[in-house]
Amino acid sequence: MARHQTSTPENRSVRLLKVGEQVRHVISDLLTRQMVHDDVLTAHSVSVTEVRMSPDLRHATVFVKPLLGEDEEIVLKALRTNIAFFQKEVAGKLKLKYAAKIKFLPDESFDEASRIDALLADPRVRRDIGEHGDEQGDGE
Repeated sequence: MARHQTSTPENRSVRLLKVGEQVRHVISDLLTRQMVHDDVLTAHSVSVTEVRMSPDLRHATVFVKPLLGEDEEIVLKALRTNIAFFQKEVAGKLKLKYAAKIKFLPDESFDEASRIDALLADPRVRRDIGEHGDEQGDGE
């Protein structure tokens, strides 16, 4: 009997998101419970904001942000120093076919959101948004 393949791009995408979220939870848990024996990571609160998995699940890009953005470079260096520990723990807890190679990057989305907020707060932009909002509200 032939087996029907039900793997669609949407299914693969959902799987990538689920595995990425599982990896995020494992790494967050390790950091929260201070299971990484590193003075820098013990002294800083680090948020794991997102994990993006490659389509073959062999690579995980982990986006992190230290609390208040303090000592970001020092924290990233400490995380990168302990990559082997994180990879071993993630592989052991998730039981995937391959242990994902982890890469830590700073999360720039908060900085980008602040930049956009500052642009939207500009009086010239507020004036333009207000004018367009009035035109659309009149039903024209």
